[in-house]
Amino acid sequence: MSNPSTIPVFAHRGASAYALENTLQAFDKAMELGADGIELDIQFSKEGLPVVYHDPQLSRLVGSNKLVSDCTLEELLGFKLGKPWKRFFSSYKMPSFDAVLAWAMLHQIPLNIELKSTILDQKNALIHMLDGLKVPAGSHFSSFHYELLEIVKKQRPEYETALIATKKIKWDLLSDYRAADTVHMHKRYYKPRYLEACVGSNKACRFYAIDGTESFLTNPHPAVIGWITDYPDKVLAAQQRL
Repeated sequence: MSNPSTIPVFAHRGASAYALENTLQAFDKAMELGADGIELDIQFSKEGLPVVYHDPQLSRLVGSNKLVSDCTLEELLGFKLGKPWKRFFSSYKMPSFDAVLAWAMLHQIPLNIELKSTILDQKNALIHMLDGLKVPAGSHFSSFHYELLEIVKKQRPEYETALIATKKIKWDLLSDYRAADTVHMHKRYYKPRYLEACVGSNKACRFYAIDGTESFLTNPHPAVIGWITDYPDKVLAAQQRL
């Protein structure tokens, strides 16, 4: 049986319930709250340089209809981020992946690096990023897109990869996803069928959308090796309840 106190808690886009997602402030807050790791999203600029941002389009947090991949790194790092009406006064900026990586290496905090769908059109940029890349111990790459994990495994076989489950995943053939070491699932998949599929294929799993109210946090399935949450403090506290 897993000891819940040993299951790492990854802060989803940083402590995104308390600070704007995917910003250095959110990552600092996550560390302050005791998170064991950081989940973040990677896309590439027009010139193929990695930035930390979730959406393909800049509309939600920047107010522009441009795509991340249509903007230069200089443009992307210059945008003020935030909800409408708050952006003008915002101190939030989009960080480069290099800046976040330097921060993570300084603090030796593991990263869950999610590779977004836009990278399917910028695979060479991903290959270039992986060349010589050093990440903190315990870091891993995740994606909804299996072919991106195949690239990671080909370029850097030593790094853990995690397939994020969708309705299309073939649970009975989970062992065929050889380029995926681990499965990441929404908490609605926390059911015997899916957990046992992971065990049967010798793959560990992490669950996301955890908020600290889940009963299974105090008695987790042995296959679980991580929780992903907007509320790292609440999940950490919940794991300690008997």
